[in-house]
Amino acid sequence: MKNRLKVLRAERDWNQQDLADALGVSRQSVNAIETGKYDPSLPLAFRIADLFALPIEAIFLRD
Repeated sequence: MKNRLKVLRAERDWNQQDLADALGVSRQSVNAIETGKYDPSLPLAFRIADLFALPIEAIFLRD
């Protein structure tokens, strides 16, 4: 699944660790999601959407 996580993170001048800390996950998890190697669980996707105040569909895109 494609996503806009890297762009959204960059817009806030956050590094991967900053985002990981805010979400309660590892930096490696953030990297895997950003590169498309891992699709987040639904609860994690909702936490990401809440953090950026966007609907899930605005962050995660169909391939």
